[in-house]
Amino acid sequence: MVYVFPKPIMPRPILATVHTDALRHNLDRVRRSALDARVWAVVKANAYGHGIERVYEGLRGADGFALLDLAEAERVRALGWRGPVLLLEGVFDARDLELCSRLDLWHTVHCDEQIDMLAAHKTLKPQRVFLKMNSGMNRLGFTPERFGSAWTRLNALTQVDEISLMTHFSDADGARGIAHQLEAFERVTQDLPGERSIANSAATLRHPGQTRGDWVRPGIVLYGSAPDFPVNDAAHWQLQPTMTLSTRLLSVQTLKAGDTIGYGSNFTAEGPLTIGVAAIGYADGYPRHCNTGTPVLVNGVRTRMVGRVSMDMITVDLTPVPDAKFGTEVTLWGRSTVTDAVLPIDDVAQAAGTVGYELMCAVAPRVPFAPVDE
Repeated sequence: MVYVFPKPIMPRPILATVHTDALRHNLDRVRRSALDARVWAVVKANAYGHGIERVYEGLRGADGFALLDLAEAERVRALGWRGPVLLLEGVFDARDLELCSRLDLWHTVHCDEQIDMLAAHKTLKPQRVFLKMNSGMNRLGFTPERFGSAWTRLNALTQVDEISLMTHFSDADGARGIAHQLEAFERVTQDLPGERSIANSAATLRHPGQTRGDWVRPGIVLYGSAPDFPVNDAAHWQLQPTMTLSTRLLSVQTLKAGDTIGYGSNFTAEGPLTIGVAAIGYADGYPRHCNTGTPVLVNGVRTRMVGRVSMDMITVDLTPVPDAKFGTEVTLWGRSTVTDAVLPIDDVAQAAGTVGYELMCAVAPRVPFAPVDE
């Protein structure tokens, strides 16, 4: 029996696009604040949902790549990167150290168990480590009181080459600021040798003179989201959106006063209203917590969502776009191809009660990505 394959099925019109030029622009913006510091491009969580392979060309101008695990490190090396690669949480198992040696990875040390692993590791090539201080974030790292002894232990190991020093700020984006953590870090490390890495995205932009150190670690700013939104937005920091999530209208409906929309009937038309049904829903990663009022672009014109988010569809108010019809472009965040208008991802995240990070990382596997947009 000969099986005849059917003609290719046309996909749903939803599409995610990664903008390489915007990645380069945002990296350059970081460098202007980082002054003479070197820059880690943070590509953990699959480059904040963009895809490591898709962002590589835009971020290869960085001085190194910082990421979470060995699988991500292998992908960066497979792309041809020969510069520094840093494991931000270090190793999870003693066997990981062998791969660190093979891939020439630098890695964070934040607990006694990781020092024990290094002490037992058989290697001919000493490893570069970043010793992390818990200066107030209270997640990973040695407390200021124990940091010096941890450094002494590491420094005595033949398995360890250079020791760099790092910490992470909890409030660089807010009113509390960084002074309390910076004081703790500087007090303990002032007599210790080694490069420093202390500035995340918010610290790099908001406190450039205080925190640049030898390395800065920008994450979210590289992807066009403001680290201190809503105090400042992406435009304030001259950032460009690096991801566009778009779809098209698949239906137009005309409602009369009193008609309701969708599950729960939680939106009622107060008068005649034209709505569009767009092909996207929470199964695509669009947040279900979005509701009436969440901004969208239709044909490049800003309007609002109405009703609840369904698994595969949302409904939008077409009042500002009377010519919208079947097939009209809908931009959920990013840049419209019709008018070049931008809908910042932070605006959508605020409506969903979350942050831009989560929206980027939550784009579902069923959403196709366009070829990288140069």
